[in-house]
Amino acid sequence: MTKDELREQALLHLEKIRPYSEDCEAAASFFHQQIKIKQGQVVAAYWPMNGEFDVRIIMDDLINKGVTVALPITKRGVREMVFSRWGGKGDLVQGMYGVFVPPKEDLVEPDILLVPLLAFDRKGYRLGRGGGHYDATLSALRAKKTVLAIGIGYAAQAVLFNLPVEDHDQKMDMIITPNGVMDFRN
Repeated sequence: MTKDELREQALLHLEKIRPYSEDCEAAASFFHQQIKIKQGQVVAAYWPMNGEFDVRIIMDDLINKGVTVALPITKRGVREMVFSRWGGKGDLVQGMYGVFVPPKEDLVEPDILLVPLLAFDRKGYRLGRGGGHYDATLSALRAKKTVLAIGIGYAAQAVLFNLPVEDHDQKMDMIITPNGVMDFRN
């Protein structure tokens, strides 16, 4: 099966997952147990859309603890995303692809990224929506510094086979679901 065929199947499957069937708060608890954020570190999250796993609980917790949280911004014609600080207050506006972004850019460079996914495998690879934005962004960030990439999603998005991997695909360091944590750093 090609990536596009898998993506189509994963999107159909995502439509059938009911968020109430998996405990988003459990995933937030796993995140806080596993991730020790150092002073000054920036956590990039995402505003969930189209059935993506809801990370707003994690974002709210981090903001309340004084951690800098940022949301991704996609620029036309560029795969690599930038990240704008968001303090949890004020309206977000729709950016490219209908993704919600802060109304005013206040760019920061993340140390930890929460990455949405359509599916993931037991090796730490994820299937995204096909734009390659997260792969390009992670590649560029990893060329500059150490970053922690955490795929986050529903346990029901796990696949029992290895996803097809291309040279540009970036492996997740961890994947967190309401059922637990998979650490691929070792």
